[in-house]
Amino acid sequence: MLTPEPVPALSPFVDGHTHLEPFDPVHSVQAALRAMTGENAAKIVLMPPPFTADDPARYDAEIFLSAVKGHGDKLVVLGGGGSLNAMIQQSARSGDAGPEVGQRLKERAEELLRLGAMGFGELAAEHFQGATPYQSTPPDHPLFLLLADIAAAHGVPIVLHMEAVPREIPLPASFKSPPNPPQLRANIDAFERLLAHNPRAKIIWAHAGWDNTGYRTPELCRRLLAAHPNLYMDVKIDPLKPGMNSPLANGASGAIKLGWLKLFRDFPDRFVVGTDQHYPEPLPGPQRWEAIVLLLNQLPENLRRRIALENAARLLVP
Repeated sequence: MLTPEPVPALSPFVDGHTHLEPFDPVHSVQAALRAMTGENAAKIVLMPPPFTADDPARYDAEIFLSAVKGHGDKLVVLGGGGSLNAMIQQSARSGDAGPEVGQRLKERAEELLRLGAMGFGELAAEHFQGATPYQSTPPDHPLFLLLADIAAAHGVPIVLHMEAVPREIPLPASFKSPPNPPQLRANIDAFERLLAHNPRAKIIWAHAGWDNTGYRTPELCRRLLAAHPNLYMDVKIDPLKPGMNSPLANGASGAIKLGWLKLFRDFPDRFVVGTDQHYPEPLPGPQRWEAIVLLLNQLPENLRRRIALENAARLLVP
């Protein structure tokens, strides 16, 4: 169980999905570096959240890339949340996904890689209103397919935020409409079309274990992982808002559930850690990394090493 005193991971891990405070990136980077010792984190992957084009707060990887210079052994940056995602959301709203729009996306994606981003994230196909506005774009939108081709050509991953909606359903009662829509459009079939479009594109479906619709079950994850070898998942557990289908009993503080443990054992090379931790760490209360460490520390050593370190070394870190 989570304890008042944070417990570090039994073995080093790569946190493949975190965010920083954009208004003081240098201070945020220092906060992340300080936290790594207490977590026993080997590396942290930083990325901007997914923004819409009209969000005045949006930013992208540039504000972090200079702050992480000299710390490449510990910090990695992904990009596109403030630009590529905004382009895709705007294209979906306008209906314009023509050659000029595609060329602008390609140029921006390749610019991010030249600047030092190691992949694309965080992007959104279905994202409920929270720190960012509600967003919904079919995962097989032409610009998502184009970005998959770009990612495959450069051998880098895409981190995609998408609530699981296997068919049209009402908005879950725990969310308000507006700003979220009263009905949600199905997206799993379209997601499979994205995965099948370019099997060389490594797609990391963010936030396994943090389910807001009730449909991201171990069974759905199993079916998709078995069907699509280029699908990966990062695992998130929020101790304050565990949602549905958490891998841990009691939401975020108990033993690992057998269905999730079997899924991890059956697909040991397809999961990475992705805490969604923010730095500096929010206060008060337990941190997201603590819940993931609780899960990691319950895994058999071989399996823990793969999910904690080895998979991320292949997918996310140079």
